Amino acid sequence: MKRTDNIAERLRDSAKIVPHQKAVIFPAGRDSQGRVKYTHLTFEQLEQESDRLARGLTQMGVTPGTRLVLMVRPSLEFISLTFALFKAGAIIVLVDPGMGRKNIFNCLEEVDPAGFVAIPIVHAIRKWKKKLFPNARLNVTVGKRIIPKGLTYKKLLGADWEPYEMPDTKLTDPAAIIFTSGSTGPPKGVSYEHGMFGAQVDLLREQYQIQPGETDLPGFPLFALFNSAMQVTTVIPDMNPTKPANVNQVKIIEAIRDHGVTQAFGSPALWNQVGKYCEKHDIQLPTLKRVLSAGAPVPIHVLKRMKKVLTEEQADIYTPYGATESLPVCSISGTEVLEYSAEKTAKGAGTCVGKPFPQVKVKVMEITNEAITDFADVREMPASEIGEIIVQCPSTTREYFRKEQATLNSKIPDGESFWHRMGDVGYLDNHGLLWFCGRKSHMVETGSERMFSIPCEAIFNEHPQVYRSALVGMENKPDQIPVLVVEPEPKQFPKGKAQKEKLKSELLALGAANPLTQQIKQILFMKALPVDTRHNVKIRREILAPWVEQQLQS
Repeated sequence: MKRTDNIAERLRDSAKIVPHQKAVIFPAGRDSQGRVKYTHLTFEQLEQESDRLARGLTQMGVTPGTRLVLMVRPSLEFISLTFALFKAGAIIVLVDPGMGRKNIFNCLEEVDPAGFVAIPIVHAIRKWKKKLFPNARLNVTVGKRIIPKGLTYKKLLGADWEPYEMPDTKLTDPAAIIFTSGSTGPPKGVSYEHGMFGAQVDLLREQYQIQPGETDLPGFPLFALFNSAMQVTTVIPDMNPTKPANVNQVKIIEAIRDHGVTQAFGSPALWNQVGKYCEKHDIQLPTLKRVLSAGAPVPIHVLKRMKKVLTEEQADIYTPYGATESLPVCSISGTEVLEYSAEKTAKGAGTCVGKPFPQVKVKVMEITNEAITDFADVREMPASEIGEIIVQCPSTTREYFRKEQATLNSKIPDGESFWHRMGDVGYLDNHGLLWFCGRKSHMVETGSERMFSIPCEAIFNEHPQVYRSALVGMENKPDQIPVLVVEPEPKQFPKGKAQKEKLKSELLALGAANPLTQQIKQILFMKALPVDTRHNVKIRREILAPWVEQQLQS
């Protein structure tokens, strides 16, 4: 068969090289003794199942460029369908179920899908909201069908396997629309091309020296795509991927031990829970070579705990920095953080996110809210001066789906290429390391200075009674009043006025002792700061403002 540039060709290669190696393993209940029962697909089985599904999709009317929403729980079926949709040339639409019903409807209406490949409840809602999706005629139910029309997964599989010939696919052909979580603004559909997925696979494999035959436990289901392209076995964790902070630590540890997992990916919230449990019960995980954690800076206490858990000689926890629009960008290990940057971070230097991946260019430009239509107009900042982070690499996406203004605001043309504005602020030091200082939208402008969230919050987070904090700007820029909202450690929330005043005075003294935070005179306490739905760690400072205003007026 003719080879194409479709990302699914990577699965086909894996099926030829290691046909009988397990590709995906899924927990399917427990036996009478309480042991986990697992089901799986080998690479050959995954290749053949996705071929059968791709043929079924083609026969039902799917053609290259057809937009189909994929809303299926993490499972063997989810992975098989992902590759089948790629093979058929469809554009997979993925939304984060945790972004809220209103955002989900807005995103899906914006995409105007040709159909849904989804669990029964999604089809029931689709039928109820049919006016929002007038062109959704190509529908597949994964599970027991409750809507009469449309195919089931079993029907889509069709007859016995025959090799499926993929339509001619180029590197620049669309492959997916993945929506941002909406944690720092309205969700936007990021347009992915087949070549961008391929570039992500290559960058991650080379940076972390991931070897064929390894086993990965990914807290984000789509990472199975990368694994299948690298001949790495995926163990789907028994967890809700939209609520990593509520993960059952025992089930994660159990899966790692059952399969000798060598790599695991999850948000800092997940590893915070696992690390605390392992510390309390004196558990170590000697098979793990690397742990990856992304979505927000990883707290120092999480790094320290996980370093004790990882006993393999070269094992470490890594933080790849990036965004839905451009992943990966930089990486740093837990060892580097603890030995080099942690002390600086505590004093307000920002969070060091490491050196750029190979083929990734990173620059820091002067902060502006204006669109930039030519890279020649970019004003670069000197080393160690904070500015807006921009990146360029093979996996950087080109545009937002049907959002011309958002694309214009976030992309900087540079000849035939372009740069992506990360929406983050930070600086490059004299060693070429990138330091993250927060979101540009979270910057507080007081008239006399700019205050950046991550450096300012770090000063107060050093207090032993503080779990985390959030800098919020009241009134309008550039004459804002900085207010700090503090979430105390569990079971240490101050009781009564005297305890609150004591803690507040201690925090104000900390702030007054550092030039970065001397302007902060207002401190409020909240039992649980609002966080994003995808990683459960990004503080949603923008929705704190109404609460802060109410508290200050009362």
